[in-house]
Amino acid sequence: MPYQDFKYNHLFTLESGKTLPGFHLAYTTYGRLNEAKDNVVWVFHALTANSDPQEWWPGLVGTGRFFDPEKYFIVCANMPGSFYGSINPLSLNFETGESYYHGFPVFTIRDMVKTYRHLKEYLKIDKIYVGLGGSMGGQQLLEWAIEEPTLFDFIIPIATNAQHSPWGIAFNSSQRWCIENDTSWKNKSKDAGLEGLKIARSIALISYRNYSTYNEDQKGIADTTKDQPIDEQLFKAETYQHYQGEKLAQRFNAFSYYFLSKSMDTHNVGRDRESVEKALEIILAKTLVIGISTDILFPVTEQKYLAENIPYAELSIIHSHYGHDGFLLEYEQIEVVIKGFINKKRLSEYNYLIELSKQSA
Repeated sequence: MPYQDFKYNHLFTLESGKTLPGFHLAYTTYGRLNEAKDNVVWVFHALTANSDPQEWWPGLVGTGRFFDPEKYFIVCANMPGSFYGSINPLSLNFETGESYYHGFPVFTIRDMVKTYRHLKEYLKIDKIYVGLGGSMGGQQLLEWAIEEPTLFDFIIPIATNAQHSPWGIAFNSSQRWCIENDTSWKNKSKDAGLEGLKIARSIALISYRNYSTYNEDQKGIADTTKDQPIDEQLFKAETYQHYQGEKLAQRFNAFSYYFLSKSMDTHNVGRDRESVEKALEIILAKTLVIGISTDILFPVTEQKYLAENIPYAELSIIHSHYGHDGFLLEYEQIEVVIKGFINKKRLSEYNYLIELSKQSA
């Protein structure tokens, strides 16, 4: 489904103090807002995805899935800075008459949420039944649930954290370093930094998977070089890294990758809110935190921390061979735990209302 375009043509001030004359967001919707306006599901995408969750989360969103557009009004906005339709470094800077390129302002996670709040008003949404997102998407979800505590009925943050860790920032910093050392990076061109982007992605992939994933799936010599002399043979792990780098470079650009990684590094729900713990206590939504047992980028300790500090939150840890990427690939397990959590909470509320009515009779 082609995305829709939302334009906000008013001054917009970022956390940094920088001001934009406006912004635009690409967004995708499925289904219809019902008369009661209580069937909204807002999906938040991760770093290099787009606004179409049926494309990258087909096991959870779509006809016949738990989040079915026949039942829900599903909304997903492309985050600012992304290459897929929203304001980004290749967008026109009206002050200079050319693309922003290296001068693109950093949107913090909180800034991103601020843009979504304007989109929410445009779509005439007063309440969101379920908000869900993994990784960087989960960071945005948590921030919004704190900004507007009564907006969400349920939130489901997956493989994410309350504050981006020094470990995660180190990975992002090293990736940006790769891009900065690409000799083409200083060029004002959409293709600038692509070779650096390829290397950056290979570094990221290591954090998205883990030792066991590579040991089981990328062991041995690549088939295409088995008949070559030993000093010319390539390992499967080596060709896999190159393949993943080339794959991303064909669909993304170094500018968006560079600035979005900076956006992720700014994530800290406790900023200007006394502490992270105090910020998480603000959340009123019924919360299911999901972690991936083999995740080394957003380890389970971070999800346990969320569950311990969000009032009445529940924690579910699922196993995946794929590490952090399990939040995208283990949709069958994720669907089971989400369905069980929501149905249990709805039944509990129903029983409470029945008991209340008996007491009032």
